[in-house]
Amino acid sequence: MVAAAFTVDLDKPLVFQVGHLEEQYQEWVHQPIVSKEGPRFFENDVLEFLTRTKWWVIPLIWLPVVCWCLSTSIQMGHTITEVAIMVLFGIILWTLIEYVLHRFLFHIKTKSYWGNTAHYLLHGCHHKHPMDGLRLVFPPAAATILCFPFWNLIKLFSTPTTTPGLFGGGLLGYVIYDCTHYYLHHGQPSSDPAKYLKKYHLNHHFRIQTKGFGITSTLWDHVFGTLPSTKSVDKST
Repeated sequence: MVAAAFTVDLDKPLVFQVGHLEEQYQEWVHQPIVSKEGPRFFENDVLEFLTRTKWWVIPLIWLPVVCWCLSTSIQMGHTITEVAIMVLFGIILWTLIEYVLHRFLFHIKTKSYWGNTAHYLLHGCHHKHPMDGLRLVFPPAAATILCFPFWNLIKLFSTPTTTPGLFGGGLLGYVIYDCTHYYLHHGQPSSDPAKYLKKYHLNHHFRIQTKGFGITSTLWDHVFGTLPSTKSVDKST
């Protein structure tokens, strides 16, 4: 006897349902529902609240931290020019991290119950409901946890006086990334490069999810050969 395929009930909280899709999860999650009204994730109101973030919360919380990091490197003896170079390097480092996370973690193939559940929380929900404006940016509580490994990564190749500046640059890169991501989904750019980036990103969502992993830039897609064809990008809306 063949078991009946599991059907997700969109009128009920989704997070603990999607795991039951097993092998069908990958196909289901890449069939987007284009609606600005996002689904409910959890029955628990506190957990549900923690999954929803307005885009302006990101710069409001993190830009003061960026300023503190940069001022710390200056107070430790670095010039403004030196700190500016640290910021630039940190931003470039972030774009690489952004690409690697998106390509190899956010698009990992899962089929187990907990694998599907974790993937849906991490990125699958965004592909299933790409216009959900309250789940386009990363919740600050989760971002705070990820700051620790990012700080320790920078410490591996920097000095005590340059670590804050480099971290601040990377954090600024993250703020730019999250705000850009929101704008690409909900803004209406009329000129390049923003207009091109919007077409390029929506192409990733609605046409070819295996290419176009950059958000703020196509740099690493060029480097690693995952840039979608120009024809595919131009045909997206």
